[in-house]
Amino acid sequence: MPRSIKLFLLSIRDLIASVGPSLVLVVGLLAAAWWFVDPQPPKILSLATGPDGSADAGFGQRYAMAFRAEGVEVRLVPTAGAADNLRLLRDGQVDAAFVRGGSADPVADDEAGLLSLGSLFFEPLWVFYRIDVARRVDRKTATLGSVVQLRGLRVAVDRPGSGVPEIVENLLQANRMTSSNLERVNLEPAAAAAALQAGEVDAIVLFSAPQSPLVQRLLRASDIRLMNFGQSEAYVRRFAFLSAVTLPRGVVEIADDLPPQDVTLLAATTSLLAREDTHPALRQLFARTAQRLHGEAGWFNRARDFPNTRTSELPVSSEGDRAINGTPPFWQAYLPFWASNLVERMWLVIGGVLVLLLPLSRIVPPLYTFRVRRRVFRWYARLREIEDRMDRGDGARNDLLDELDELDRVANGETVPLSHAEELYALRSNIEKTRRRLLARPPSDPDTAARVDAAPGGA
Repeated sequence: MPRSIKLFLLSIRDLIASVGPSLVLVVGLLAAAWWFVDPQPPKILSLATGPDGSADAGFGQRYAMAFRAEGVEVRLVPTAGAADNLRLLRDGQVDAAFVRGGSADPVADDEAGLLSLGSLFFEPLWVFYRIDVARRVDRKTATLGSVVQLRGLRVAVDRPGSGVPEIVENLLQANRMTSSNLERVNLEPAAAAAALQAGEVDAIVLFSAPQSPLVQRLLRASDIRLMNFGQSEAYVRRFAFLSAVTLPRGVVEIADDLPPQDVTLLAATTSLLAREDTHPALRQLFARTAQRLHGEAGWFNRARDFPNTRTSELPVSSEGDRAINGTPPFWQAYLPFWASNLVERMWLVIGGVLVLLLPLSRIVPPLYTFRVRRRVFRWYARLREIEDRMDRGDGARNDLLDELDELDRVANGETVPLSHAEELYALRSNIEKTRRRLLARPPSDPDTAARVDAAPGGA
């Protein structure tokens, strides 16, 4: 092997051996921190939405698209509604879910480890009724404006699991009514809307965001009207999870002036809930996505009213609070999700490693120098031994000369970087000095005498 290549390989070996302990320490610390912090989230999660065709199902599709762009697959789980979503979340069958206000049980949900990632939007209580039915109830105005006026009518209420039957029961009790005071039918929203337009039921009650295609269709139907809750403030005072909202005149169709006047509705806020054991990075990604999807102005809110943490019934996770109320780290605008998450969750560890590397960086150069010089200095022990034997007169001079020759040969075969060649030449010089001292002694046998005569300059 050429000497230059051998020198290069030996330098690399010395460098690796010098840096190795520090590198092992750093890698060990990073591995332990990785295991403890668990920075990279799962690539698949499940989200409970709502009935097919509902606004919640539509929002679920938008979340899935946003997550797909970040390399995370969202499996959408259609359900009957908020109550089903909450049950699946408590049982650990989904990672996150849309849950309407008034559905949560703070004690049970706290024990189940559920957290809010923020309130997303208003979900009004829509009571649609047929105009011909309203004429029979109130011939003068042909409108319905209170729950009491539903007495004796055929009313379609959403299926069990949606949470709507429970809320309707609360409204009936507040009006001193029971389910027996009206003919209640449990139908899913799409079937209920079809039955209403076919005249099979007199009114329907449903909770949905205004983006629902079903709500949009009913608002534009000529033979269907929307109930105005004139006692909205009274309901809000009694039921803390409800808010009074106004559907502005003309907001559905400005050109057609639809609706022709402001309509007061009751609404609950829908929140995004997640389990405490859902990976924090995924909770953060949900909250960041909510900022983009729900931050615009809507029929019942101004821009940046949502998402918010003011109306959350459950404790808000730190990820949700930071995304909604805090300032995002600057690197989120430049890094993909996985890299941004890695920096955010590992920055303290990385900072600690950098601090640790400062003293380690002072150790590596001397350690490298020591390893290189050690290849030269280890032969000084053998040279010292030969000198001691020479001074004591222990051993034949010829044998000592042979050992010096062998030592010189071995030293000459050592390979060190040019920056440390001085130590190697110093060793060979000291070997030569010892040889001259030994040769200066009177020969004790013919062989030695012959070697003295052959030596440069004689004895």
